[in-house]
Amino acid sequence: MKILVVEDDAKIASFLKKGLEEEYFCVDQCDNGEDAIYLAQMGAYDVIILDIMLRGAQGDQVCQKIREKKLTTPIIMLSAKSTISDKVSLLNFGADDYLTKPFSFEELLARIHVQLRKHNAKESVLKVADLELNLLSKTVMRSSEHIVLTAKEYALLEYLMRHKGSIIEERALEEQLFSSDQSINSNIISVYMYRLRTKIDKNFELKLIKTHRNLGYSIHENAL
Repeated sequence: MKILVVEDDAKIASFLKKGLEEEYFCVDQCDNGEDAIYLAQMGAYDVIILDIMLRGAQGDQVCQKIREKKLTTPIIMLSAKSTISDKVSLLNFGADDYLTKPFSFEELLARIHVQLRKHNAKESVLKVADLELNLLSKTVMRSSEHIVLTAKEYALLEYLMRHKGSIIEERALEEQLFSSDQSINSNIISVYMYRLRTKIDKNFELKLIKTHRNLGYSIHENAL
């Protein structure tokens, strides 16, 4: 899952990025309204966390412009303003939720999960054959065997399972696993895929993950 953090306070932005990455999210960040609008259009984000006080276009204007471009990505606004009229105003601009500063990371995380559930309207457990991924507990089981994954491996598996049966290009997987400011090797996806296969498929007769040469990867019950 990928999140865009729009915050011009470097300390808060760094705190949010670190905390969200520890919760298995891939995080992009920017500190101004113009970049936020551009990234929202170019990136496949699952949630946008948007501060109202920004350099350039203000957060409420950014929110409004994102909605004018017919983007439905859930937006959680951050602001020191706490009056009912402030909250109503931002919701009318198209925000999905509003969090008053200062806030606890745990509360923000809970609100992110609420928006993900609303937006995706999907079950909390993804299944492919005997493989199960629990989106709430972040655990993976196959044939009742607990499988321990790193954050990147988990994110890769989740994305594949959310698109079960579809061939996913390496570029799309790179965008999900790495933020836009990270430098990555050309074969990084094949390396992570090898590690994931070792844990998911190696000890099982039915192989779920398949490589489609020059096309990408897929996960399916009939991947033998």
